[in-house]
Amino acid sequence: MDTPLYAAPSTPRGRPPAPPGTLAPPAAVSGARAGRDRRAEVYVRLRDLLLAGEFDARHRLVEVRLAERLEVSRTPVREALVRLMADGLVERRDEGYYPARPSLGELRDLYELRVTVELRGIARALESDLVTHDAALLEPLRDGWRRLRDQPPPPDPGFVLWDEDFHQTLLAASGNPRLTETLESVNVRIRPVRMYDYLSEERVGRTIAEHLAIVEAVLAGELAEALAALRRHVGESLEVVAEHAARAIAQQALREG
Repeated sequence: MDTPLYAAPSTPRGRPPAPPGTLAPPAAVSGARAGRDRRAEVYVRLRDLLLAGEFDARHRLVEVRLAERLEVSRTPVREALVRLMADGLVERRDEGYYPARPSLGELRDLYELRVTVELRGIARALESDLVTHDAALLEPLRDGWRRLRDQPPPPDPGFVLWDEDFHQTLLAASGNPRLTETLESVNVRIRPVRMYDYLSEERVGRTIAEHLAIVEAVLAGELAEALAALRRHVGESLEVVAEHAARAIAQQALREG
């Protein structure tokens, strides 16, 4: 059985998802609950295989082959593919399912939206004394990333889930749930390419250090410094955004070559 790389990003905000290998298989149950658990398990396993870059975007995801690989029937595989398409990890074309690969133009637009939404979370607190960040969310977030700094995980495409959790928690702490929902939607759509941005120790270590600088500045009330650090981190111009997107697509193509 394939071990999931990372737990789903559904853990409470402020705590990074569990590290690799900590997601235990579901306990044995019977009846309808067993069916639900099996469907959920198949979905998680397929999602983690996609995040690990196990499937070439040029090759069709064939239900019967996936079912054989996971040692399950085709029904939970079919349901998982539908869910993964809604997540933005799978797309349907030529009467079949394939790993999603957004175009450069679409990625540039989505990255621009991501930058705008994330910066707004801190900017609105700078503009109004009525807007404050929730320390109950940010302090556990800071502590979790300090642990990652002390024991950095190995380079892995699944690190993107930790990165998404950081940015979504930081934005949620600013108090506007609509902004957070928008960011979550964008992250799902750019995840298939962004996951190739975490394939070196240097990249993972730099991300951890930059995250800590941002959250510590917000907690210290140094919002102008936090905004500047976040802008440097996510990219402050269309040129930077386009560069990130092009590099990510190139990394994905090399991985599949």
